[in-house]
Amino acid sequence: MSEFRLPVRVYIEDTDAGGIVYYVNYLKYIERARSEWLRALGITQRELFEAGIQLVVHRLECRYAKPARLDDALEVSAEVLSHGRVRLQFAQVVSRRGEPLCEARVDIACIDAMRLKPVPWPPALAERLSQPSAQPQD
Repeated sequence: MSEFRLPVRVYIEDTDAGGIVYYVNYLKYIERARSEWLRALGITQRELFEAGIQLVVHRLECRYAKPARLDDALEVSAEVLSHGRVRLQFAQVVSRRGEPLCEARVDIACIDAMRLKPVPWPPALAERLSQPSAQPQD
């Protein structure tokens, strides 16, 4: 499956007193990239929520290699590595000029928002995931 890319700028609220991106903000960047990947597929988080479905992080592995700093122009990628009936696994990288700063593996589960139990992907998303070259449309 194709890799999705999202440009991100580092703002003052992303940094600590030394002007370095606070570690938890990388998680916010990768979350945004997954949300925008979904939007590029023509599906919004709001639509899923209104249908009683939530996408939740089931598991996360993260490796921090180098710091990002105030005003850096970053790129955040999201690539689906695998998917099942209720799970997606993403490889995600936050990079600066092609240099990886933070790498993550993220498992996402599809759950019923009321029961908090796994449910199959909504038909529109399941259809996109089943296509061999599933990739967001510009």
